[in-house]
Amino acid sequence: MTTIMLAPNGGRRLPAEHAAIPVTIAQSTACAVAGAAAGADAIHVHLRDAEGGHLLDAGGYGELIAEIGRAAPGMAVQITTEAIGRYGPAEQMQVVRDTKPDFASCALRELCADEGAALRFYAEMAEAGVGIQHILYTADDIRRYRGMVEGGHLARDGAVIFVVGTYPDGGGALPRQLADYVALLGDAAAEWMVCAFGAGESRVLAAAMAMGGHARVGFENSLQMADGSVAADNAARVREVADLRRALGLTGGGAARALGAR
Repeated sequence: MTTIMLAPNGGRRLPAEHAAIPVTIAQSTACAVAGAAAGADAIHVHLRDAEGGHLLDAGGYGELIAEIGRAAPGMAVQITTEAIGRYGPAEQMQVVRDTKPDFASCALRELCADEGAALRFYAEMAEAGVGIQHILYTADDIRRYRGMVEGGHLARDGAVIFVVGTYPDGGGALPRQLADYVALLGDAAAEWMVCAFGAGESRVLAAAMAMGGHARVGFENSLQMADGSVAADNAARVREVADLRRALGLTGGGAARALGAR
């Protein structure tokens, strides 16, 4: 099964850039409902503060998870721990402990600024049943992750997400970069997913699914359709990738494993 995860807002883009970028819990919940109808199996959520800034908050996450659970039952909800210049590793790990979500995404390079604390956190989350998806931005991140697995510090049955290209326009994101990342990872993770910035998003995600990976799509990474036009909303981006999945003869689902559940 091939999972499509919707990432509708991220921590930077504001409605001034596109009116359909959600910044409230109600708007994110509505995105989840529309995304599920369009073919998404999961959603990667970010909270925003009153000024639209990036926010890590256990209470807000709990409310958003509950709202999506009611409105889009069966959709997996993954919280973010990304720093985005506002939070340190201790705060990032603590929000997961306080929220106790089913799934969380964690940037390896951010949490492993204190590798010992990060490894204790990963072990604690495995014991608590929280699925961790490790964000790997570069080849160096992948080498570090693989070394941690081969050294026995991380389980080999984990889940990762590759970041292809750079915010906001992609910076030349290409399927070839993805192929290099997959080769470098080898068998160090059971599941891998891809997000890609800019106009090449659909092309990179099609390559990922064809290679046996999972896809993350949405306005966090790109506002554009494959033809270069601006998408009407997040559901349009999901629908295009779901059509690609169908054209490849793949079926949806499997979100729990793709997001790090064991």
